[in-house]
Amino acid sequence: MNKGSLVVVSGFSGAGKGTLMKSLLAKYDNYALSISCTTRNPREGEQDGREYFFKTKEEFLDMIEKDELIEYAQYVENYYGTPKAFVDSNLSEGKDVLLEIEIQGALKIKQKFPDSVLVFITPPSGAELKNRLIGRGTESMDVVEKRLKRAIQESEGVEAYDYILINDDIDTCTEKLHNLIRAQHEKAKNHIDIIENVRRDLRRIEDVTAII
Repeated sequence: MNKGSLVVVSGFSGAGKGTLMKSLLAKYDNYALSISCTTRNPREGEQDGREYFFKTKEEFLDMIEKDELIEYAQYVENYYGTPKAFVDSNLSEGKDVLLEIEIQGALKIKQKFPDSVLVFITPPSGAELKNRLIGRGTESMDVVEKRLKRAIQESEGVEAYDYILINDDIDTCTEKLHNLIRAQHEKAKNHIDIIENVRRDLRRIEDVTAII
């Protein structure tokens, strides 16, 4: 069984990353969405172990100490991190593992896993981003302003990403993301063993032809 790809999906808060992940998982069965740990409070409707593993700051720091996270970062006064065991087991089973994490963590992942794919999701404009943040109604205007300021900082780090997708239409964006992940499996280095087998077969055929 071929090993799966590690796909890191980042983007501005309000860009629609969560909706995109749900759409991708609903349409295709070859993906596993890693559930991150966080110290932020659950939003209405969120459940522990489904959207996030909700941890206290003390619990999170203990996970860092025990090396149970492949990356972690602090974002708007809260910690976020990716559990190591889930990622390793699903990659080994051939699943493409999706990590929805912030830019700090994404860059750490790229350092540890050079073959990982980094994808940045953005709305078509800054005005649309602000409208989406206000429209979801889950945070105060003070937090919205903090997220917008954070977005300005994040926009200066997207050059490190392999792909940037504009989330203007969720169905179109879902298909684009799926297709670029599939393309990663067709890279030359992933099939070098097949080329070697073909080369070996051709040499055998050449040897037999020479004898005849």
